[in-house]
Amino acid sequence: MKKWIDRHLKGIFVTPSIIFILLMIIVPLAYNFIMSFTDWQMSIVKAPKFIGLTNYIDILKDERFRNSVWRTIVFSGVAILLESVLGVALAVLINRKFHGRRLVQALMLLPVVATPVALGMVWNLMLEPSIGIGNVLLTSLGFQPRAFLSTRSFESMFWLIMIDVWEWTPMVMLMVYGGLMTIPTAPYESALIDGANSWQTFTKITLPLASPTILVAVLMRLIDVVKTYDIIYATTGGGPSFATETINIYGYLNMFSYYRFGKAAAISVLFFIVVMAIGCGFLKVKSKVEVEY
Repeated sequence: MKKWIDRHLKGIFVTPSIIFILLMIIVPLAYNFIMSFTDWQMSIVKAPKFIGLTNYIDILKDERFRNSVWRTIVFSGVAILLESVLGVALAVLINRKFHGRRLVQALMLLPVVATPVALGMVWNLMLEPSIGIGNVLLTSLGFQPRAFLSTRSFESMFWLIMIDVWEWTPMVMLMVYGGLMTIPTAPYESALIDGANSWQTFTKITLPLASPTILVAVLMRLIDVVKTYDIIYATTGGGPSFATETINIYGYLNMFSYYRFGKAAAISVLFFIVVMAIGCGFLKVKSKVEVEY
């Protein structure tokens, strides 16, 4: 018995993790995939019935779903672009030595450690049309008050993007800053001797050497921002009139408000495929960058 345990010791230690993954990840995913081929609705008391690809066909024909996809693309694309640019810029800034650098770093990380739902509620109060501090400042400057999060125009989506950028740019900054700290000083010393200016140093040394780290940060944020739910739910709930409804919000409403479990499962399957495709694509790009540099 002891010899058998010695031979299979690695497998014995790994087995609990495998069982946990099967129970908590693989089984729910498989169950959700099966349910996406049924017409199960809580509002109708009957057993789930297999209907094939009907849910997927209905979803692709649903204009509301297509609009939610477009809003998800806009929200994710603009947010990740701003967070990447600002995150890299802030990382380069705090990589320089100046008085109070540690304090600045700590203050910048405060939004990341806070609960997203709590932050969403705080921003909802700040941008509230009647008593929010946003309109208090506008009226004190002589401007007309605005319904920041209550308009059907792009303004509501714009403020959601700004909230996401404010919250998650520090995370990109922190990851890029960690990558900058690993860059050796020799290239910078050579550039200084050759008379290179700050912009040339950044574009020819810092950016290429930090590219793998930047890509990892962008990948992590992209996968996360596509799945954003808490901030939107805590501020607008997808409204007004679906103006800020993303795929996540639409799937949530189908599940817990309309009780269309089969349709909600199909939406989550399509969303899972999209997220996996984005992740695989970025990993491929990252591997090419690492080989190049």
